[in-house]
Amino acid sequence: MPFVRITTFGRTLSGEEVRRLQDGATKLMVSVMRKPIGGTAILVAPVDTGGWSIGGEPVSIAAQVEAMIGVGTNTPDEKARFMADMMRLLQSVLGSDLRTETYVVCHEFDHESYGRGGLTRAERDRRSKAA
Repeated sequence: MPFVRITTFGRTLSGEEVRRLQDGATKLMVSVMRKPIGGTAILVAPVDTGGWSIGGEPVSIAAQVEAMIGVGTNTPDEKARFMADMMRLLQSVLGSDLRTETYVVCHEFDHESYGRGGLTRAERDRRSKAA
């Protein structure tokens, strides 16, 4: 981990806009959240059907960000800065119509509860210490 899913709704994003979101989110994970670039994955997932509402009213543009990280790997200040900087990134790409009710969520998982390449984070850490 880390894995970041950026869900967007509204107009179709250009390839350049998708790339800006991917690059920006990667930079935030590396610089603010102190994650290694090699393991950082970003998914930009536009929602093409259905609808999005805020306060019971339909909106024309919306986004939500979910960042999956290991429990205890970031301070409250780092998470707060990540959320603020991510909101600025979203606004710079999606525009000023993006409402403040745009949620950025950090999901924290125990090191036994996630992995990559078939190994949990805990097992990767154990093997690293043994080497």
